[in-house]
Amino acid sequence: MRRDELATSSSPLLSVIAVCVVASYIAAQMLADIGSLRVVTLLGLSNDAGTLIYPLTFTLRDLVHKTLGVTAARTLIFAAAVINLVMAGFFWLVAQLPADPEVGPQLEFGMVLSPVWRITVASIVAEVVAELTDTEVYERFVRRFGDRYQWGRVATSNIVATPVDTAIFATVAWAGTLPAGVILDIVLSNLLFKFGIAIAFLWLIYLVPRLQLEPLPAATRAAAEP
Repeated sequence: MRRDELATSSSPLLSVIAVCVVASYIAAQMLADIGSLRVVTLLGLSNDAGTLIYPLTFTLRDLVHKTLGVTAARTLIFAAAVINLVMAGFFWLVAQLPADPEVGPQLEFGMVLSPVWRITVASIVAEVVAELTDTEVYERFVRRFGDRYQWGRVATSNIVATPVDTAIFATVAWAGTLPAGVILDIVLSNLLFKFGIAIAFLWLIYLVPRLQLEPLPAATRAAAEP
């Protein structure tokens, strides 16, 4: 049986791998959104701290795409957006509830985690649009090349989706509130770190198997047939 004919969705081990990849994607999305509330300096450039982990979500999305398919990847993107929105609402609610007077005001929680709604909305909108863009580019690459050049499918989808994410987030989150120079620094440093992390983790795509068949281009199928 050829590898492109393997239907491995019933394998318990592969199911565990898929669950771990999905959980990692959701966790990275949540941590990135929380980190984005703080602007830090990296390599002399202004940067939202969420950039330290957010670029991994593109690669993790690619892993989900490979293991579960395009429909699951799209579903996960919207599910993550809802989860992040619920998380922000929960943090806001907790910050509004009266503190136990015996413990003290505990203002630090609200100062740190109570959402800045403009940044929260910017994060979620940018994530959904960019991750869907990543999905479509990845899917087109797979349809064109099949199982070949797996590193290429990750690199290409990241190269296209990363500027989309950065442009939307920076515009929605800070246009009119931060100096143009600071926003430009954030955009440049975002692109620098996101591309760097994407390149550094291209190899992850080779660690996960396919749980459902990926479509192969006609030329590839014809070449594989005896």
